[in-house]
Amino acid sequence: MKLSLPALILAGAMLLGLAACSTAPASEDTGEQTAADLKVGLLLAGQGEDSYSQSHIQDLRIACENLGLDYDSQVFVQEEVPRDGSAVKNLQALADQGCQIVFSTDPALEEPLTVFAGRNSDIIFCQAAGFRGAQDTLDNTHDYYVKLYEAQYLAGIAAGLKTQTGLLGCVAAEDSAVVISAFTAFYLGAKSVAPEATMVVRYTGSWSDQETEAAAAQGLIDQGCDVLCHCTDTTAVAQTAQTNGVWAVGWGQDMTDAAPQAALVSTRVNWSAYYTYALECLLQNREIPQDWCGDYAGGACGLTELNQAIAAEGTAKAIQEAADGIAEDVVEVFTGPLYGIDAEGNELILAKGEFYPENQEGSLPTFTYLVDGITVLP
Repeated sequence: MKLSLPALILAGAMLLGLAACSTAPASEDTGEQTAADLKVGLLLAGQGEDSYSQSHIQDLRIACENLGLDYDSQVFVQEEVPRDGSAVKNLQALADQGCQIVFSTDPALEEPLTVFAGRNSDIIFCQAAGFRGAQDTLDNTHDYYVKLYEAQYLAGIAAGLKTQTGLLGCVAAEDSAVVISAFTAFYLGAKSVAPEATMVVRYTGSWSDQETEAAAAQGLIDQGCDVLCHCTDTTAVAQTAQTNGVWAVGWGQDMTDAAPQAALVSTRVNWSAYYTYALECLLQNREIPQDWCGDYAGGACGLTELNQAIAAEGTAKAIQEAADGIAEDVVEVFTGPLYGIDAEGNELILAKGEFYPENQEGSLPTFTYLVDGITVLP
């Protein structure tokens, strides 16, 4: 069975709008526009060559193709945008170029973006993994993200069926809800098929540092981890796994070219789902929800093709069954019995049948609990 990220055609992207996590007030009427008149801004923290930036660029290109826009002449990209108030200069550059809508890919830019939005009510601003759009009083600020934990849970099943030591490892960029929610879902997916499995986590302090990620992965392997996952943007973890004869689950991109003997599968976000939807709303003079959250069933996130050559027997079937369960609300990812504690000492105690409602209040993950079975290394 081929398990890959669903390809979104325009009609599918239209349906994804119905999966918004919130029905908060939407942008005021901007007037219907033609595709040829539309100008789009894109803010990137990197140089456009890292995998995270590339995923946004490629998926915005797909959205443009869906809607008949010419990416090269109608999309204006600002790279290496500073993560402070000076980002206003980049925002002003996009405004000066006539952009009617701006997508920001870096959550660290949300504060200056919100300030600028307050002074430019005629431009729509959309922030990936943001939260202010759903909370502020501005009509032209928006948040967008996906239920990535669903895909992470499914990828964890591949890891749980593959592990021989029962010890999983995770190389993670930072101690944040986006990361903790993701690696916890991965662990719970593994645990659903390997109940005795445990996992150790090491933070790197960076989203893109090949050397540090490789060193962290090696340390986890040396402790006995035989399947690794990561919440970072390079191929270092998969490559280190292959060098050591163990396996890996990727993040954000297909890792099979970099590590064909180690890469089981990867999770990724299909940003084109939101970009197509938001741009189409603008073109058709329809409201854009101020907080939007796509899901696995709708194709907003998913898995790359399963590496059948190395995956454990029955992996594809197990993933599909769990995916069907999630789509039908039969399978809840953060379900009890489950105990965890966050950095402030708050406890999570879920009895059997209870579950944590991740992403039900908004698109940004909120799960920050370190659950039993997961250890964070210093």
